[in-house]
Amino acid sequence: MRKVGPKIRAAGMAVALAVLAGGCSSIRDHRGYLIDQTLLDSIQPGIDNRMSVEKTLGRPTFVSQFGQQDYYYVSQTVKTPAFNRPRTTQETILRVRFDANGNVAAVDKRGMEQVARISPEGNKTPTLGRKRGLLEDLFGNIGAVGAGGMGGTQAPTGPGPNGS
Repeated sequence: MRKVGPKIRAAGMAVALAVLAGGCSSIRDHRGYLIDQTLLDSIQPGIDNRMSVEKTLGRPTFVSQFGQQDYYYVSQTVKTPAFNRPRTTQETILRVRFDANGNVAAVDKRGMEQVARISPEGNKTPTLGRKRGLLEDLFGNIGAVGAGGMGGTQAPTGPGPNGS
């Protein structure tokens, strides 16, 4: 049998480590609208309207439901490390505002500075009232509500609320 030299063994170990480390790298993913600065600069307030904006930038990610119907284009870059939750590393929200005639009034661009980080308090939502266990939740209402039709009350006779 042939002996494997230390240089070949070291090279094999280096390749194996590179393959293992490559599996632990994070995945970058782009979600949403791809913002093209040239197209964005071509939108002129007072000149363009809803139709020209849709032809230039495409259909918006969503349209506001209340007030003026502004167009919103959302772009996100998400990084997903191995064995962890995805994390948004970059976000851009483009808002195209229109006037009452449907012409572009302004184009606003916001980024990650507007994103609020919310840290929940533990795994439970604090509530007011009594603290009940599992058995109390399951069997707590037995006997608490009177049984209908018992205890001397009779069912009503005659037509119901819809006349039948």
